[in-house]
Amino acid sequence: QVQLVESGGGSVQAGGSLRLSCAVSGSTYRRCVGWFRQAPGKEREGVAAIWNVITDYADSVKDRFTISQDSTKNTLYLRLNNLKPEDTAMYYCAARNIIGPMCPHPNDSGVHSLFPYWGQGTQVTVSS
Repeated sequence: QVQLVESGGGSVQAGGSLRLSCAVSGSTYRRCVGWFRQAPGKEREGVAAIWNVITDYADSVKDRFTISQDSTKNTLYLRLNNLKPEDTAMYYCAARNIIGPMCPHPNDSGVHSLFPYWGQGTQVTVSS
C-alpha cells in the first residue's frame, strides 16, 4: 500500500509559477509515479510521469512543467511555469503498484487507470 499527500496548489495569474509537492509513504525506486489533473466536466488526464530519472510529459505541458523527485525524502515535485488559464484543475499525484516497468506515456488514453494509488488532490487556479 502506498499513500500520497499533495501540497502546494494555489491561485496565480497567467504567466505565473507554482511548485506542487507529493509526499510518498513508500520508496519510489523503480516505481512509476506521476501527476494527473482533472478540470470540472473533463476526464482526468496525465500530465507528467517519472521512473527513476526518466521523465515524460503530456504535449500540453511540455517545456512548461518539470517533474522531479527527491528519493531521500520520498517526495515527488511538479514545477509549473508559464501557467495558462487552461491549466486550472485539481492536480493529483499517483503511483503504480508494480516495481520495475517504466512509466506509460502521459498522453496515452486511459493512462490514469494504470495507477491504483492516489493522493487527495491540490487545486491550481490560473486567472487571465
